Amino acid sequence: MSKLTQILLIAGVLVIVGGAIFLMTWDIPAPSETVTKTLSNDRFPA
Repeated sequence: MSKLTQILLIAGVLVIVGGAIFLMTWDIPAPSETVTKTLSNDRFPA
């Protein structure tokens, strides 16, 4: 392989590994907005 292909391949692997590590360590906050939904009684059999 040429030198440029090796550099691009290594850079791609580093980006993928770095992204995976970022997603594994990121403390994603839970949704803070309250959801209220009213269900009709017609949807449930008696």
